[in-house]
Amino acid sequence: MIAIVDYNMGNLASVQNAFAKLGCETVVESNPDKFKDYDKLILPGVGAFGDAMEHLKERNMTDALREYAKSGKYMLGICLGMQLLFDSSEEFGAHEGLGIIKGKVKHFDSTAFREPLKIPHMGWNRIFTKEHPLFENLDEEHYLYFVHTYHAVCENEDSIIGRTNYGYEFTSAVAEGNVFGIQPHPEKSHDNGLKILENFINL
Repeated sequence: MIAIVDYNMGNLASVQNAFAKLGCETVVESNPDKFKDYDKLILPGVGAFGDAMEHLKERNMTDALREYAKSGKYMLGICLGMQLLFDSSEEFGAHEGLGIIKGKVKHFDSTAFREPLKIPHMGWNRIFTKEHPLFENLDEEHYLYFVHTYHAVCENEDSIIGRTNYGYEFTSAVAEGNVFGIQPHPEKSHDNGLKILENFINL
């Protein structure tokens, strides 16, 4: 059984509906004591990093998520949920993250853009991926849907399984053992997004 973490910061219905389209039943779970009972965990997220961490702390979820990451069971962070996996973020100040993946979350540096581009980065963009079970059988160009102003800077090059170019190249997917993160929204990315979720189900 797959659980979707409910900490009042994610578009849970969209994620749950995407899994339902694939014939996969999920549970929206707000009790951190029950995380360990599930085979896989989804950490979604929409909004600001600092607010999200406060919500996780208020619900006693931070240690439960860290323990789950150590359990060997598969865990997927989506959008803000991916960013929360990192050590810290500079979004509206300095905020500590879950520290599951080494690195930090930074604002897009528009001064480094080669051409004028709007921030946030919003819409369809290509993700260039390494060979990984999460990306099996996607179409050749891997276009997915993004909405974000901040992006991850991953310390470990080997943990980066996807990159995207918006003004410059940034990390858009990561994997360390059983823990994965993806910056775009697979639940909003039509066939390619559904395929990523299907691949996650089949791990």
